[in-house]
Amino acid sequence: MNAAPKPLRQLSALNEAGLLPADRLAALDRVAAQYAVAVTPAMAELIDPADPHDPIARQFLPDAAELDARPEETADPIGDDAHSPVDGVVHRYPDRALLKLTSICAVYCRFCFRREMVGPDAEPLSKEKLDAALGYIAAHPEIWEVILTGGDPLVLSPRRLKDVVARLTAIEHVKVIRVHSRIPVAEPARITPELVDALKANGKATYVVLHANHPRELTPAAREACALLIDAGIPMLSQSVLLAGVNDDPQTLGALMRALVECRIKPYYLHHGDLARGTSHLRTSIERGQDLMRALRGRTSGLCQPAYVLDIPGGHGKSPIGPGYLTQDGAGYRVEDYNGGLHCYPPKG
Repeated sequence: MNAAPKPLRQLSALNEAGLLPADRLAALDRVAAQYAVAVTPAMAELIDPADPHDPIARQFLPDAAELDARPEETADPIGDDAHSPVDGVVHRYPDRALLKLTSICAVYCRFCFRREMVGPDAEPLSKEKLDAALGYIAAHPEIWEVILTGGDPLVLSPRRLKDVVARLTAIEHVKVIRVHSRIPVAEPARITPELVDALKANGKATYVVLHANHPRELTPAAREACALLIDAGIPMLSQSVLLAGVNDDPQTLGALMRALVECRIKPYYLHHGDLARGTSHLRTSIERGQDLMRALRGRTSGLCQPAYVLDIPGGHGKSPIGPGYLTQDGAGYRVEDYNGGLHCYPPKG
């Protein structure tokens, strides 16, 4: 049996695949030395090398603009470190905690807020550190939900995932296990019955949150991978990042949300781009994001409406930043409909 094609991790390999022209390689050496690069065959097949603005390429192929670090950008833009009581755990909110099992991803997004911490050479979470992380979770009964993240937790073997899920299941106060992953779109062949079985927690709720940013990512293979999870009783949500030149127009964003719902995936978050170093070329303005959310409202099914959120720099958590539709004056309220019309609504008498 032939081995599965491996991700393209070197600039030379991207050049040989026709994804990067030779005259750009020298300029990109510094980018690749600073930030990890990997493009899976599934994602490489979606890139149109003839399109200089290809939305898949913008997400995964290195760009010299990544060397332009702005003063407001930081290595830890959402403040993971400030809320990490032990290695591998981020406990920012009272009732939930992140468990970062690995720093490896199948693909490395050029806008990643953990881009300084992830990569194939990053230190893995050792057995001792995993034991300490699970010990912390067990010692804090307020933790109702544990979110497996990284890196991408689904790069791990089903055996290791099954062990972690079993150990979390044994903690009485942990009722929900949530898995954040790009694997179903980036490397759908990894979603096997064995892996799905590993994620199922007896007596607990398991959710998988898919990271997808463009409707082209939801290929037939990706849809089959998601169906394997959902048909096994694992509900799926989605999170997307608002990205300039990728999904920052109403047609593309609407198509993405509809495609997710067609796959039985509920849109959950639309993230405003984080202030990660070297990512300003991919960020939009908040006003642009609010305009896009207005464009979705009323013209796209309510099932297709994610929450537009900003992760406040410094570790202060997420806040919704979508447009407002309600104002108040002396006569009561004015409510704006999706066409921009204003309507009076009386105050409670």
